[in-house]
Amino acid sequence: MTVAAKILVRMRNNPTGWRIEDLKTGAARYKIEYRQPKTSHVTFRHPSGAKLTVPARKPIKPVYVRKFIELTDEVTHEKD
Repeated sequence: MTVAAKILVRMRNNPTGWRIEDLKTGAARYKIEYRQPKTSHVTFRHPSGAKLTVPARKPIKPVYVRKFIELTDEVTHEKD
């Protein structure tokens, strides 16, 4: 199990206390691109069109972590 996969499993179990760097690590695992053009938000985009914008505050609110997990689930279901 890769580091990114372990992070996502821990996110599912406890969506509180995560940083934006952790989400970026998970995004790299599923080929989700991210950009933060000198703003306080990070936008995650998958080539399929799925998109999520997350405020880059510490820690990230659990609602955004849950939405990020939904995004990764959506991406993995497209592969199947």
